[in-house]
Amino acid sequence: MRYLALTALTALILIAGCAQIRDTTDGLFSGSSSASGNETVETPEADSPEEVEEVVATEQFDPGWTGAKQTIAGLGDVLKPGVWLETPLVSLERSGRVVVRKTGASAFVTLIPIEGEDTAGSRLSLEAMRALLAPIDQLVELDVYAN
Repeated sequence: MRYLALTALTALILIAGCAQIRDTTDGLFSGSSSASGNETVETPEADSPEEVEEVVATEQFDPGWTGAKQTIAGLGDVLKPGVWLETPLVSLERSGRVVVRKTGASAFVTLIPIEGEDTAGSRLSLEAMRALLAPIDQLVELDVYAN
């Protein structure tokens, strides 16, 4: 009997604790700034349709491409962290995938625009070279896919 009461009490404590944890995480991830909910959050004023059209017209837009583009890449700045490819193939920073033409190894990278012709070479981060199992002292032929 004592065992049953102890088990029931433990279950109630665990359920109550789960509810408190859920309430805490809901508050964290919902973006509310106050646990009491008494504060009001100011919303920014909506732009007029003319302002929205003007911003869209002046903003650069790079829809990407379908299929693969080819480039030859060497090792980039080893002090710059991350998995990236600096390439003239893009005009805006975007995510993408690179595939080594010789081995088929692939990695997801951040495509970073640089100056130059589309036929110019690219620079690959050290982490990306490691992910592709590519030799860091050689140039690598890559197929580049934009997401």
